[in-house]
Amino acid sequence: MLLTRGISDEELMKVSRENPLLRFERNSDGSLMTMAPAGGISSNREANAISRLFVYVDDHDLGTVFSSACGFKLANGAVRSPDAAFVAKGRLKPNWDQGEDEYPDLAPDFVIEIRSKSDSLSKLKEKMQEYIEQGVRLGWLIDRINRCAYVYKSDASITQFPENAILSGETIVPGFTMPLNRLI
Repeated sequence: MLLTRGISDEELMKVSRENPLLRFERNSDGSLMTMAPAGGISSNREANAISRLFVYVDDHDLGTVFSSACGFKLANGAVRSPDAAFVAKGRLKPNWDQGEDEYPDLAPDFVIEIRSKSDSLSKLKEKMQEYIEQGVRLGWLIDRINRCAYVYKSDASITQFPENAILSGETIVPGFTMPLNRLI
């Protein structure tokens, strides 16, 4: 569903609180996009990605990990909620977690999007491209349907990997790896 009038950060937070079973994102033109809740398999793969990323980042004191419940306010005005996101240490505002809950006003360093049956691959690829254009340095698009992954980098390169690949956090999350078959 797409609403065509512009929506403020406060309105987006309010509509999200009032509809906890739905996920919302704001497009750069101010329109609101709703997304169906993930199914069991997709939700499980998202939890797998978040938990592994969280434990690795926490153990190595690299920064902060966020779930799909977090919206990031990008420079183009869009608010996006990747399935998993990482922000490197020192990039969040000091005391960001002490005040009022708000959308972080930055692009994450690393994002993971996991395609479910209800997701359009072309729309997800557009979203990944937007992430990179707005400052995300590394993105994994996990395509469960075609059993592959697309890795997006800040140099605008996109590489497709088969289901038996081991994906890497490269220099963005140094040392972090994930067997792709764990996310498919």
